[in-house]
Amino acid sequence: MSPTWHQRITPYTPRHNGKVERYNRILAEEFLYVRAWHSGQERSDGLVVWNMHYNYHRPHGAQPPASAVPVAVNNVLASYT
Repeated sequence: MSPTWHQRITPYTPRHNGKVERYNRILAEEFLYVRAWHSGQERSDGLVVWNMHYNYHRPHGAQPPASAVPVAVNNVLASYT
């Protein structure tokens, strides 16, 4: 597993919070509620695959999120437990 990498946003910059909220919306619409999950472990395993798809292969308006980061981004955890 890759090391955890966090980037703190500048306080009082709502555009960064908007990016996080947009990711959470896409996560819910394209991953969490698309199918019925039979266990938390099944959902966790699927999230690893979905994050790789989102960060490297899914079409984005400008550039994929992983292209701005020198290491793999796979530490995003769903808060829907």
